[in-house]
Amino acid sequence: MRCKSIYWLAVVMGLMATGCDNTDDGSYVDPITLYEKVNGNWGLTNLKMVDEVAKANKIDPSEENLSTYFNYEDFKIKFNVDEKNQPTSYEVTGNVPPLFAPKGYWALSSDFQPTNLGVTKIYLFSDAQKTQKTDELKLSSVPGNSDEMEFQLTRFSGGSAFVSYVFKLSAIK
Repeated sequence: MRCKSIYWLAVVMGLMATGCDNTDDGSYVDPITLYEKVNGNWGLTNLKMVDEVAKANKIDPSEENLSTYFNYEDFKIKFNVDEKNQPTSYEVTGNVPPLFAPKGYWALSSDFQPTNLGVTKIYLFSDAQKTQKTDELKLSSVPGNSDEMEFQLTRFSGGSAFVSYVFKLSAIK
């Protein structure tokens, strides 16, 4: 009799413990997109030019640091989004030779960071409707806890890459 009482007491206590667990998952919020991470002002910390032909043929030097040449230490870029975190315009400031259009409109190839080995690209456009693409930047490092971003601009001739520019940027607060 005493074993049955202990058994029923354990069952009742177990039911009471699970009945009190009312999990509140909170209210729904939209997921964080890459647009939110890329949005804002960015200052250049390093600009590297890579000779893709020399690199492919293992000829040194294949890279050159351009950060201190041609006023690139003044390079800044601002990516703007609207109130719904959708991309609008971008603008490069600083007295630097343009490697891509200094102002225009932008969009990403994906709203979220790919879970496979895919690459996210920043598309640059000359028009607000985003029909006239001017350039394509490969986003190689996504902003996160470190507030740093890296993208690469590659120039092609005859379908082959001949030079790349790697921009390392940090957020300007």
